[in-house]
Amino acid sequence: MSAEDSPRHSIEHAAPWPLAPPRLRLAHLPTPIEPLPPLSGWPAGPRVDLKRDDLTGVALSGNKIRKLEFVLADAREQGADCLVTCGGAQSNHARATSVSAARLGLGCQLLLAGTPETPPRGNLLLDRLLGAEVRWLTPAQYEQRDLELQRAAERLEAAGQRPYVIPEGASNEVGAWGYIAMLAELVAQHPSRPWTHIVCATGSGGTHAGLLIGSRLLQWDVRVRSYLVQRTRDYFVDQVLRITEAFAARYEVPLEFAREEIDIVAGFEGPAYAEPYDEEIALIRAAAREGGLLFDPVYTGKALTGLRAEIAARRFAPDDRILFVHTGGIFGLLAQGERFLTRA
Repeated sequence: MSAEDSPRHSIEHAAPWPLAPPRLRLAHLPTPIEPLPPLSGWPAGPRVDLKRDDLTGVALSGNKIRKLEFVLADAREQGADCLVTCGGAQSNHARATSVSAARLGLGCQLLLAGTPETPPRGNLLLDRLLGAEVRWLTPAQYEQRDLELQRAAERLEAAGQRPYVIPEGASNEVGAWGYIAMLAELVAQHPSRPWTHIVCATGSGGTHAGLLIGSRLLQWDVRVRSYLVQRTRDYFVDQVLRITEAFAARYEVPLEFAREEIDIVAGFEGPAYAEPYDEEIALIRAAAREGGLLFDPVYTGKALTGLRAEIAARRFAPDDRILFVHTGGIFGLLAQGERFLTRA
């Protein structure tokens, strides 16, 4: 049976809302919810649960595949035969796109920031193994990534292909449906909606935007908070607002959010994107050794470090209940293994 004929890869039109776009079932859902286990140095405070989106699959683990289920359905409906996207050298999104392209019989071109790794490790190793074509961008070129994606698509079109461009992190109004659907999944798992806060990492803005839109569509008075892992808070507030505005326009939904509703916390991103710091490394190690949980140094480790600091600073009420969305990233952890072993 080909990928085109597989029931898991057929386009699904049923959705929680009539306005929802088509979806490809690629992730293993629903993901479980479990309490954060006791960890050394974790402060007293509100209960923290984990939404285990690191368990959406193996090669497709993490939050990106939720967005790609909707984005790739759109690509399929537009008749695309190849995908073009971008990210860092250890991009979880690029790896998830590479896996999805291989499963669906599509070509895949990745525009990655940085320089070639020899030998490739982590996500980049998987990109290569899966047959994705990798083109490297300088930091200056990556700042113009939307233009570079357009140019790559034009080159493919000139060669007779039908490319579909996916933005960084699949973070647009179509990809936002991944986390709108995740909120519907949560309500099905726990109809009482016990959480006062849902928190996650922010690396491209799409997960935060989807959660925010979903809370409004579901009329759920839950606070969505994310922790910055790169760039600036203002950049991502603008990015989340752009996605919500594009969503409202495309799906003709009367949605509007004020800047002060976009709760993004800076200060835990470390020296640079994908660069861990001592406090984060210690927490990742404690979670592994004391709880059997694997967080990554790019996204979830930084967000968990930020959450711990804010609980310690009493920025949450004792009776709050927090759901931490574990968005995966294990392959990025494997690419930096020596940093964690040399500081044991």
